Amino acid sequence: MGGARPLPAAARDQWRRPFRAGCAGLRPGRAGPAAPAELRGLRGVSDPVLAPGPRPFVLVTGLSGAGKASILRVLEDLGFETVDNPPLAILDSLVEDGTGPLAAGIDARTRGFEAAEVVAALRRLRDREGLAATLVFATAEEEVLLRRYTETRRRHPLAPGGPLGARVLDGIRMEGALLTPLRDAADLVLDTSVLPLPELRRLIEARFRPDDAPGLSLQIQSFAFPKGLPREADLVFDLRFLANPHYVPALKPLTGRDPAVGDYVAADPDFPAFWARLVGFIEPLLPRYVAEGKKYLTIAVGCTGGRHRSVFVAEKLAAHLRQQGWRADLAHRELGQTHDISAPVLAAPPQDAGTPESPLSSKKAAPSLSMPMSSKYPS
Repeated sequence: MGGARPLPAAARDQWRRPFRAGCAGLRPGRAGPAAPAELRGLRGVSDPVLAPGPRPFVLVTGLSGAGKASILRVLEDLGFETVDNPPLAILDSLVEDGTGPLAAGIDARTRGFEAAEVVAALRRLRDREGLAATLVFATAEEEVLLRRYTETRRRHPLAPGGPLGARVLDGIRMEGALLTPLRDAADLVLDTSVLPLPELRRLIEARFRPDDAPGLSLQIQSFAFPKGLPREADLVFDLRFLANPHYVPALKPLTGRDPAVGDYVAADPDFPAFWARLVGFIEPLLPRYVAEGKKYLTIAVGCTGGRHRSVFVAEKLAAHLRQQGWRADLAHRELGQTHDISAPVLAAPPQDAGTPESPLSSKKAAPSLSMPMSSKYPS
Protein backbone atom coordinates (compact mmCIF):
# COMPACT_ATOMS: atom_id res chain seq x y z
CA MET A 1 0.00 0.00 0.00
CA GLY A 2 1.36 3.31 -1.05
CA GLY A 3 2.22 6.14 1.31
CA ALA A 4 0.62 9.55 1.30
CA ARG A 5 1.11 11.44 -1.95
CA PRO A 6 3.75 14.21 -1.74
CA LEU A 7 2.67 17.75 -2.49
CA PRO A 8 4.16 19.76 -5.38
CA ALA A 9 7.65 20.99 -4.63
CA ALA A 10 6.60 24.56 -3.90
CA ALA A 11 4.42 23.54 -0.97
CA ARG A 12 5.62 20.07 -0.02
CA ASP A 13 7.60 20.74 3.14
CA GLN A 14 5.32 23.37 4.63
CA TRP A 15 1.92 21.92 3.97
CA ARG A 16 2.04 18.16 4.26
CA ARG A 17 0.35 17.35 7.55
CA PRO A 18 0.31 14.04 9.44
CA PHE A 19 -2.95 12.21 9.99
CA ARG A 20 -4.60 12.66 13.35
CA ALA A 21 -5.91 9.80 15.43
CA GLY A 22 -9.09 8.21 14.11
CA CYS A 23 -12.26 7.87 16.09
CA ALA A 24 -14.56 5.16 17.30
CA GLY A 25 -18.24 4.99 16.64
CA LEU A 26 -19.47 5.94 13.17
CA ARG A 27 -22.83 5.69 11.37
CA PRO A 28 -23.98 6.59 7.87
CA GLY A 29 -25.48 10.05 7.42
CA ARG A 30 -28.94 10.59 6.11
CA ALA A 31 -27.85 13.02 3.40
CA GLY A 32 -26.20 12.06 0.13
CA PRO A 33 -26.61 8.86 -1.90
CA ALA A 34 -26.66 5.62 0.05
CA ALA A 35 -23.73 3.23 -0.11
CA PRO A 36 -24.30 -0.10 -1.92
CA ALA A 37 -25.82 -2.79 0.29
CA GLU A 38 -23.13 -5.37 -0.42
CA LEU A 39 -19.37 -5.18 -0.55
CA ARG A 40 -17.73 -5.60 -3.90
CA GLY A 41 -14.43 -7.34 -4.66
CA LEU A 42 -13.72 -8.66 -1.19
CA ARG A 43 -11.08 -11.04 -2.46
CA GLY A 44 -7.89 -9.44 -3.70
CA VAL A 45 -6.48 -11.60 -6.45
CA SER A 46 -4.02 -9.33 -8.22
CA ASP A 47 -1.94 -6.24 -7.69
CA PRO A 48 -3.70 -2.86 -7.95
CA VAL A 49 -4.53 -1.88 -11.52
CA LEU A 50 -6.32 1.30 -12.52
CA ALA A 51 -9.91 0.56 -13.41
CA PRO A 52 -11.06 1.99 -16.75
CA GLY A 53 -13.09 5.18 -16.67
CA PRO A 54 -12.69 8.59 -15.01
CA ARG A 55 -9.96 9.11 -12.45
CA PRO A 56 -11.47 8.99 -8.92
CA PHE A 57 -10.90 12.07 -6.77
CA VAL A 58 -12.37 12.16 -3.26
CA LEU A 59 -12.42 15.37 -1.23
CA VAL A 60 -12.89 14.56 2.47
CA THR A 61 -14.05 17.27 4.84
CA GLY A 62 -16.20 17.65 7.93
CA LEU A 63 -16.10 18.45 11.63
CA SER A 64 -12.88 18.05 13.59
CA GLY A 65 -13.00 14.77 15.51
CA ALA A 66 -15.65 13.22 13.26
CA GLY A 67 -13.33 10.75 11.53
CA LYS A 68 -11.85 12.47 8.46
CA ALA A 69 -8.43 10.93 9.11
CA SER A 70 -9.99 7.47 9.43
CA ILE A 71 -11.73 7.91 6.06
CA LEU A 72 -8.45 8.96 4.44
CA ARG A 73 -6.70 5.90 5.86
CA VAL A 74 -9.33 3.59 4.37
CA LEU A 75 -8.97 5.30 0.99
CA GLU A 76 -5.18 4.93 1.23
CA ASP A 77 -5.62 1.20 1.89
CA LEU A 78 -7.76 1.04 -1.25
CA GLY A 79 -4.89 2.36 -3.35
CA PHE A 80 -5.68 6.09 -3.31
CA GLU A 81 -2.84 8.57 -3.01
CA THR A 82 -3.78 10.76 -0.05
CA VAL A 83 -2.89 14.30 1.02
CA ASP A 84 -4.08 15.74 4.32
CA ASN A 85 -4.89 19.45 4.52
CA PRO A 86 -3.30 20.91 1.37
CA PRO A 87 -3.81 24.66 0.71
CA LEU A 88 -6.79 25.34 -1.51
CA ALA A 89 -4.54 27.16 -3.96
CA ILE A 90 -2.78 23.95 -4.97
CA LEU A 91 -5.84 21.70 -5.21
CA ASP A 92 -5.95 21.93 -9.01
CA SER A 93 -2.22 21.25 -9.19
CA LEU A 94 -2.64 18.08 -7.14
CA VAL A 95 -5.25 16.79 -9.56
CA GLU A 96 -3.12 17.60 -12.60
CA ASP A 97 -0.03 15.89 -11.13
CA GLY A 98 -0.71 12.16 -11.49
CA THR A 99 -3.11 9.64 -12.94
CA GLY A 100 -4.09 7.31 -10.10
CA PRO A 101 -6.96 7.58 -7.60
CA LEU A 102 -6.49 10.63 -5.37
CA ALA A 103 -8.00 11.76 -2.05
CA ALA A 104 -7.45 15.01 -0.15
CA GLY A 105 -8.56 16.15 3.28
CA ILE A 106 -9.78 19.74 3.63
CA ASP A 107 -11.07 21.37 6.82
CA ALA A 108 -11.06 24.56 8.86
CA ARG A 109 -7.31 24.21 9.50
CA THR A 110 -6.58 24.71 5.79
CA ARG A 111 -4.73 27.90 4.91
CA GLY A 112 -7.11 30.47 3.43
CA PHE A 113 -10.10 28.23 4.09
CA GLU A 114 -13.42 29.56 2.86
CA ALA A 115 -16.33 27.18 2.39
CA ALA A 116 -17.51 29.05 -0.70
CA GLU A 117 -14.07 28.67 -2.30
CA VAL A 118 -14.06 24.94 -1.59
CA VAL A 119 -17.48 24.59 -3.21
CA ALA A 120 -16.27 26.59 -6.23
CA ALA A 121 -13.14 24.44 -6.52
CA LEU A 122 -15.23 21.29 -6.31
CA ARG A 123 -17.53 22.60 -9.04
CA ARG A 124 -14.52 23.16 -11.32
CA LEU A 125 -13.21 19.66 -10.61
CA ARG A 126 -16.60 18.07 -11.27
CA ASP A 127 -16.66 19.79 -14.68
CA ARG A 128 -13.19 18.51 -15.56
CA GLU A 129 -13.23 15.81 -18.22
CA GLY A 130 -11.87 12.42 -17.18
CA LEU A 131 -12.25 13.14 -13.44
CA ALA A 132 -14.90 11.80 -11.06
CA ALA A 133 -14.88 14.19 -8.09
CA THR A 134 -16.79 13.30 -4.91
CA LEU A 135 -17.21 15.28 -1.69
CA VAL A 136 -17.48 13.28 1.55
CA PHE A 137 -18.54 15.09 4.72
CA ALA A 138 -17.93 13.57 8.18
CA THR A 139 -20.05 14.80 11.06
CA ALA A 140 -21.09 13.74 14.57
CA GLU A 141 -23.34 14.94 17.36
CA GLU A 142 -22.04 17.64 19.70
CA GLU A 143 -21.90 15.44 22.79
CA VAL A 144 -19.97 12.76 20.90
CA LEU A 145 -17.39 15.26 19.65
CA LEU A 146 -17.08 16.70 23.16
CA ARG A 147 -16.44 13.22 24.57
CA ARG A 148 -13.79 12.48 21.95
CA TYR A 149 -11.95 15.71 22.67
CA THR A 150 -12.16 15.02 26.39
CA GLU A 151 -10.73 11.53 25.91
CA THR A 152 -7.90 12.63 23.60
CA ARG A 153 -7.23 15.96 25.39
CA ARG A 154 -6.55 17.60 22.05
CA ARG A 155 -7.27 21.26 21.36
CA HIS A 156 -10.06 22.03 18.95
CA PRO A 157 -8.63 24.06 16.02
CA LEU A 158 -11.30 26.76 16.47
CA ALA A 159 -11.19 26.85 20.28
CA PRO A 160 -7.56 27.55 21.20
CA GLY A 161 -8.60 30.04 23.88
CA GLY A 162 -8.66 33.82 23.85
CA PRO A 163 -10.98 35.73 21.51
CA LEU A 164 -11.84 32.62 19.47
CA GLY A 165 -13.36 30.95 22.50
CA ALA A 166 -11.98 28.96 25.41
CA ARG A 167 -14.41 26.02 25.32
CA VAL A 168 -14.34 23.04 22.96
CA LEU A 169 -18.09 23.42 22.51
CA ASP A 170 -17.52 26.96 21.19
CA GLY A 171 -15.16 25.59 18.53
CA ILE A 172 -17.54 22.76 17.56
CA ARG A 173 -20.44 25.14 17.03
CA MET A 174 -18.32 27.69 15.18
CA GLU A 175 -16.94 25.00 12.88
CA GLY A 176 -20.40 23.56 12.26
CA ALA A 177 -21.67 26.92 11.09
CA LEU A 178 -18.56 27.50 8.97
CA LEU A 179 -18.89 24.15 7.17
CA THR A 180 -22.64 24.17 6.53
CA PRO A 181 -22.22 24.98 2.80
CA LEU A 182 -19.92 21.97 2.41
CA ARG A 183 -22.38 19.65 4.09
CA ASP A 184 -25.09 20.89 1.77
CA ALA A 185 -22.87 20.26 -1.27
CA ALA A 186 -21.65 16.82 -0.15
CA ASP A 187 -22.26 13.69 -2.20
CA LEU A 188 -21.99 11.50 0.91
CA VAL A 189 -22.58 12.56 4.53
CA LEU A 190 -21.36 10.17 7.23
CA ASP A 191 -22.66 10.76 10.75
CA THR A 192 -20.01 9.06 12.85
CA SER A 193 -21.73 9.33 16.21
CA VAL A 194 -22.48 5.66 16.85
CA LEU A 195 -21.07 3.79 13.87
CA PRO A 196 -18.27 1.30 14.69
CA LEU A 197 -15.01 1.90 12.85
CA PRO A 198 -15.27 -1.43 10.90
CA GLU A 199 -18.67 -0.30 9.62
CA LEU A 200 -17.19 3.00 8.46
CA ARG A 201 -14.53 1.05 6.60
CA ARG A 202 -17.20 -1.14 5.01
CA LEU A 203 -19.17 1.88 3.81
CA ILE A 204 -16.12 3.59 2.32
CA GLU A 205 -14.93 0.40 0.65
CA ALA A 206 -18.38 -0.28 -0.78
CA ARG A 207 -18.54 3.20 -2.28
CA PHE A 208 -14.97 3.76 -3.48
CA ARG A 209 -13.23 0.41 -3.81
CA PRO A 210 -11.65 -0.05 -7.28
CA ASP A 211 -12.36 -3.39 -8.90
CA ASP A 212 -8.73 -4.46 -8.57
CA ALA A 213 -7.90 -2.83 -5.24
CA PRO A 214 -5.64 -4.86 -2.92
CA GLY A 215 -7.53 -7.34 -0.76
CA LEU A 216 -6.48 -9.80 1.92
CA SER A 217 -3.00 -11.18 1.32
CA LEU A 218 -2.52 -14.73 2.63
CA GLN A 219 0.81 -16.29 3.53
CA ILE A 220 0.86 -20.05 4.06
CA GLN A 221 3.99 -21.12 5.90
CA SER A 222 5.36 -24.51 6.90
CA PHE A 223 7.70 -24.79 9.88
CA ALA A 224 9.22 -27.11 12.48
CA PHE A 225 7.95 -26.82 16.05
CA PRO A 226 11.35 -27.47 17.70
CA LYS A 227 12.70 -24.36 15.94
CA GLY A 228 9.93 -22.16 17.27
CA LEU A 229 6.68 -20.69 16.03
CA PRO A 230 6.84 -18.12 13.22
CA ARG A 231 6.55 -14.75 14.89
CA GLU A 232 4.13 -13.35 12.33
CA ALA A 233 1.71 -16.31 12.48
CA ASP A 234 -1.97 -15.47 13.01
CA LEU A 235 -3.28 -19.06 12.88
CA VAL A 236 -1.19 -22.12 13.82
CA PHE A 237 -2.04 -25.76 13.08
CA ASP A 238 -0.18 -28.75 14.52
CA LEU A 239 0.26 -31.67 12.09
CA ARG A 240 2.38 -33.94 14.28
CA PHE A 241 -0.51 -36.41 14.67
CA LEU A 242 -0.27 -37.43 10.99
CA ALA A 243 1.75 -40.38 9.66
CA ASN A 244 5.41 -39.36 9.45
CA PRO A 245 7.32 -39.98 6.19
CA HIS A 246 10.62 -39.37 7.99
CA TYR A 247 10.66 -43.00 9.12
CA VAL A 248 10.12 -44.43 5.65
CA PRO A 249 13.65 -44.81 4.17
CA ALA A 250 12.54 -44.11 0.60
CA LEU A 251 10.69 -40.94 1.66
CA LYS A 252 13.10 -39.54 4.24
CA PRO A 253 15.33 -37.61 1.76
CA LEU A 254 12.27 -36.18 -0.05
CA THR A 255 10.04 -33.27 0.93
CA GLY A 256 6.32 -32.62 1.05
CA ARG A 257 6.54 -31.30 -2.50
CA ASP A 258 7.24 -34.78 -3.82
CA PRO A 259 4.09 -36.72 -4.83
CA ALA A 260 5.20 -39.86 -3.00
CA VAL A 261 5.34 -37.95 0.29
CA GLY A 262 1.97 -36.36 -0.34
CA ASP A 263 0.40 -39.71 -1.14
CA TYR A 264 1.81 -41.18 2.07
CA VAL A 265 0.48 -38.36 4.28
CA ALA A 266 -2.90 -38.32 2.54
CA ALA A 267 -3.23 -42.08 3.09
CA ASP A 268 -3.36 -41.56 6.85
CA PRO A 269 -6.88 -42.66 7.90
CA ASP A 270 -7.33 -39.43 9.86
CA PHE A 271 -6.26 -37.12 7.04
CA PRO A 272 -9.56 -36.78 5.10
CA ALA A 273 -11.54 -35.76 8.18
CA PHE A 274 -8.76 -33.41 9.31
CA TRP A 275 -8.56 -31.75 5.89
CA ALA A 276 -12.32 -31.20 5.74
CA ARG A 277 -12.27 -29.61 9.18
CA LEU A 278 -9.21 -27.50 8.35
CA VAL A 279 -10.70 -25.85 5.26
CA GLY A 280 -14.10 -25.70 6.96
CA PHE A 281 -12.48 -23.74 9.79
CA ILE A 282 -10.48 -21.33 7.60
CA GLU A 283 -12.87 -20.53 4.75
CA PRO A 284 -15.57 -18.75 6.83
CA LEU A 285 -12.92 -16.66 8.61
CA LEU A 286 -11.44 -15.03 5.51
CA PRO A 287 -14.39 -12.85 4.41
CA ARG A 288 -14.88 -11.81 8.04
CA TYR A 289 -11.24 -10.74 8.26
CA VAL A 290 -11.71 -8.73 5.06
CA ALA A 291 -14.86 -7.07 6.40
CA GLU A 292 -12.94 -6.03 9.52
CA GLY A 293 -10.19 -4.45 7.42
CA LYS A 294 -7.42 -6.99 7.91
CA LYS A 295 -4.88 -6.81 5.08
CA TYR A 296 -2.47 -9.66 5.88
CA LEU A 297 -3.02 -13.13 7.32
CA THR A 298 -0.32 -15.72 7.97
CA ILE A 299 -1.40 -19.34 8.39
CA ALA A 300 1.36 -21.52 9.80
CA VAL A 301 1.29 -25.33 9.64
CA GLY A 302 3.93 -27.19 11.58
CA CYS A 303 5.34 -30.66 12.17
CA THR A 304 8.50 -31.83 13.90
CA GLY A 305 11.01 -31.59 11.06
CA GLY A 306 9.25 -29.02 8.88
CA ARG A 307 10.06 -30.93 5.67
CA HIS A 308 7.33 -33.49 5.02
CA ARG A 309 3.86 -33.20 6.57
CA SER A 310 3.79 -29.43 7.01
CA VAL A 311 5.16 -28.79 3.52
CA PHE A 312 2.58 -31.06 1.92
CA VAL A 313 -0.34 -29.51 3.80
CA ALA A 314 0.94 -25.96 3.15
CA GLU A 315 1.15 -26.67 -0.58
CA LYS A 316 -2.30 -28.26 -0.61
CA LEU A 317 -3.87 -25.45 1.42
CA ALA A 318 -2.36 -22.69 -0.74
CA ALA A 319 -3.59 -24.41 -3.91
CA HIS A 320 -7.07 -24.82 -2.42
CA LEU A 321 -7.32 -21.15 -1.38
CA ARG A 322 -6.11 -19.98 -4.79
CA GLN A 323 -8.83 -22.05 -6.41
CA GLN A 324 -11.30 -20.24 -4.15
CA GLY A 325 -10.06 -16.92 -5.55
CA TRP A 326 -7.75 -15.79 -2.75
CA ARG A 327 -4.23 -14.50 -3.25
CA ALA A 328 -2.05 -16.97 -1.34
CA ASP A 329 1.76 -17.01 -1.13
CA LEU A 330 3.85 -19.94 0.10
CA ALA A 331 6.89 -20.07 2.35
CA HIS A 332 8.69 -23.22 3.59
CA ARG A 333 10.90 -22.04 6.42
CA GLU A 334 12.87 -25.21 7.02
CA LEU A 335 13.54 -25.76 3.31
CA GLY A 336 15.57 -22.57 3.25
CA GLN A 337 13.15 -20.76 0.95
CA THR A 338 12.59 -17.84 3.30
CA HIS A 339 14.60 -15.99 5.92
CA ASP A 340 14.50 -17.63 9.32
CA ILE A 341 12.12 -15.43 11.28
CA SER A 342 11.22 -17.96 13.94
CA ALA A 343 10.79 -17.17 17.60
CA PRO A 344 13.14 -18.63 20.27
CA VAL A 345 12.73 -22.35 20.94
CA LEU A 346 10.25 -22.25 23.78
CA ALA A 347 6.93 -22.01 21.99
CA ALA A 348 6.16 -25.75 21.85
CA PRO A 349 7.98 -28.89 23.02
CA PRO A 350 8.84 -31.62 20.54
CA GLN A 351 6.48 -34.57 20.47
CA ASP A 352 9.08 -37.11 21.59
CA ALA A 353 12.38 -35.94 23.03
CA GLY A 354 15.45 -37.20 21.24
CA THR A 355 13.84 -37.96 17.86
CA PRO A 356 13.57 -35.64 14.85
CA GLU A 357 10.02 -36.81 14.13
CA SER A 358 8.01 -39.46 15.94
CA PRO A 359 6.81 -42.53 14.00
CA LEU A 360 3.10 -43.21 13.67
CA SER A 361 1.85 -45.23 16.62
CA SER A 362 -1.38 -46.02 18.41
CA LYS A 363 -0.65 -43.14 20.79
CA LYS A 364 -1.52 -40.27 18.45
CA ALA A 365 -1.85 -36.69 19.48
CA ALA A 366 -5.20 -35.09 18.73
CA PRO A 367 -5.34 -32.69 15.80
CA SER A 368 -4.67 -29.12 16.88
CA LEU A 369 -6.74 -26.31 15.37
CA SER A 370 -5.48 -23.32 17.28
CA MET A 371 -7.22 -19.97 17.38
CA PRO A 372 -5.37 -16.71 16.52
CA MET A 373 -2.29 -16.22 18.63
CA SER A 374 -3.00 -12.56 19.15
CA SER A 375 -5.88 -11.19 21.17
CA LYS A 376 -6.52 -8.71 18.35
CA TYR A 377 -9.41 -10.23 16.39
CA PRO A 378 -9.04 -9.16 13.73
CA SER A 379 -6.33 -6.52 13.47
